[in-house]
Amino acid sequence: MHWTVPPIRGMKPFLTNCESRMTPSDIERLETYLRKLFKTDVIKVVPPMRRGLSVELAVNEEIVGTVHKDTDDGETSYSIHITVLDEDLPAAAKGPAAKPAGTPGRR
Repeated sequence: MHWTVPPIRGMKPFLTNCESRMTPSDIERLETYLRKLFKTDVIKVVPPMRRGLSVELAVNEEIVGTVHKDTDDGETSYSIHITVLDEDLPAAAKGPAAKPAGTPGRR
């Protein structure tokens, strides 16, 4: 089970029982994998500026999320949390709402 505890003012953030610090090698390997997976070189895994901060994920030099390394029962995984602000989305289409794909229409 993985959960993150938000830092309390005046306290340093800390890792949960299965979250691990990412090494420079982890960062380089993950960046290489993501660039190959998405077929682009505009992805960058950014090391934290100082101890206690999160590793960040950038696309075209814009930070879009955070990266976390989890080690549990001898297995290691990396999770990416991407944040999209509503103000960054294009305006909603006007007119009737579009039906989700696969929704049957009226007959």
